[in-house]
Amino acid sequence: MSMKITDPEELPQKPGVYIMHDANDTIIYVGKAKKLRNRVKSYFKSEDKLDRPKTQVLMRHFSYLEYILTITEKEALILESNLIKQHQPRYNISLKDGKQYPYIKITNEEYPRILITRSLRNDGGSYYGPYTDTTSARSFIDFINKTFQIRTCKHMDGPCLNYQIKQCCAPCTGKVTHEEYKRRIRRVKLLLQGKYKMILRKLRRDMNRYAKNMEYEKAALIRDQIDTIQVTLEKQNIQPNRSIDHDIIGLDYEDNIAVVTIISVRNGKTSQKDDLTLYNIEDYTSQEILTEFIKQYYDRVPIPQEIIIEDNIIDEDIILEWLTDKAKHRVKIRVAEDGNYLSLIRIAKKNAHIILLEKTKKEENPLLTLKNYLNLPRLPYHMEAFDISNISGIHAVASNVVFENAKPAKHLYRKFKMNTPGPNDFAMMREVLIRRYTPISPGYTEENMNPDDSKFIKPDLVVIDGGKGQLHMAVDVFKELGINDVPLIGLAKKFEEVYVPGKSDPIILPRESSALHLLQYIRDESHRFAITFHRNIRSKAFTKSELDEIPGIGKKRKQALLKHFDNLEAIRSASVEEIASVSNINEKLAKQVYEYLHSEDT
Repeated sequence: MSMKITDPEELPQKPGVYIMHDANDTIIYVGKAKKLRNRVKSYFKSEDKLDRPKTQVLMRHFSYLEYILTITEKEALILESNLIKQHQPRYNISLKDGKQYPYIKITNEEYPRILITRSLRNDGGSYYGPYTDTTSARSFIDFINKTFQIRTCKHMDGPCLNYQIKQCCAPCTGKVTHEEYKRRIRRVKLLLQGKYKMILRKLRRDMNRYAKNMEYEKAALIRDQIDTIQVTLEKQNIQPNRSIDHDIIGLDYEDNIAVVTIISVRNGKTSQKDDLTLYNIEDYTSQEILTEFIKQYYDRVPIPQEIIIEDNIIDEDIILEWLTDKAKHRVKIRVAEDGNYLSLIRIAKKNAHIILLEKTKKEENPLLTLKNYLNLPRLPYHMEAFDISNISGIHAVASNVVFENAKPAKHLYRKFKMNTPGPNDFAMMREVLIRRYTPISPGYTEENMNPDDSKFIKPDLVVIDGGKGQLHMAVDVFKELGINDVPLIGLAKKFEEVYVPGKSDPIILPRESSALHLLQYIRDESHRFAITFHRNIRSKAFTKSELDEIPGIGKKRKQALLKHFDNLEAIRSASVEEIASVSNINEKLAKQVYEYLHSEDT
């Protein structure tokens, strides 16, 4: 660690960690960098040029910094994580769950017991976990003890009630041999390791052997064990890929607090769910929050083979290298792209949203308010809106924007080039609705499914830009497609009236209502997205005009001409001499351009 530094120019251009202090020598921020000097210099700007209010406040309290050099960026990440955990700096994102996770322990005794513990000791016992859900861990122990009749008493002083009700094999009485008890413990270990298929195979083998030897009571006992295990595990089965362990992560945040829900899937079964809270997240993006969560959370819990998230994280390569080294197996971070994973992400995000509402205790939640005003069957967590953009039917396009939890989910946005001849916004809206929602209609089967259809999610609310007429058209489209469980509304722009199917009079939402603001937001966002797409299409069509047909005019010369003259008409109006004044255009080529653009005049 270096001496106190106040000038970033004193820092080396090497990987490491920088530690910021205030005037009281308190550590207020810890960060890592691939090149320390470049990273730290970004803080030393005038306050009005700092990109975030939080950084402005940080630098007001800054007095000096220290740094620690590392050999690699991965070492810097590990050191940063350890220092944040040790010092809990005020301006770092902080994961504070206040938990010491429980483990399942098999004791090192002649006839082992199965316990729950929060401390790891070098006592010869076998430890499994940690488990983020204590209730689930206790239930799992209870299930194991009853299924395999493992002893629970601390002192083996004679048969107890558990033996009478057939929940203990009573090794204290010699009713079971030491070898048989050890066999049961070995199978419990297989179960705790997630090797369900192996244990079922061994149990079936023993059951068949006992039945063949006419030891029917023993065979029946094992049959019951098999049935119990299968039923218990079957109830948890929601994951399509059984061969890989996953964590599915959902995030929601507001102001200075974020909630993350993790659904853990092990061997194809939902093993547990955990909810954690992060603080000091103001001015951070969801990508930054998720990155910091992964760094802090997986520093303390077992790491699965795959981590499923909604968006990419920062420094993914370095974090993956660190996770793989820590887990001692290959780790993947996958952005959810298909229906199965997206559905699980939505479950996790909804859970995080509900917990966030409880923590922030907001008086008005726009989703809940909108649900109540419109009498919707469910919370409109996943909303979609559409807009058409064209000029007299030319280059007509449509946008489909998606909001999840009242925020834009831009990775789910879609854009369409219209096939309907125009101008006819009404027919174009009909076309885009059919194209968007055919993949989720009841009659749509795997035989006619397109490769991207698995990405489609059934919305909780669809917003149509327009009044009664546009809404009636949308209702007819949904009837044709057989979709009857997706609510539709029309939002008329002039007076911000909300039309719902089956009612002639519109619903007027209060002007200051968060529900109305949300509808306006999604309507304006769909308009912005459509306009942007339309401009891009027009721009490409424009720049692909006659200039591309002129021999000798390639991409660079075309760009030079358009940059010099602004547009095609200005080039057409220019003389040969004016065209030849453009960089990289000689007189011969200028004459070719002039003659080609005026060939229609002769």
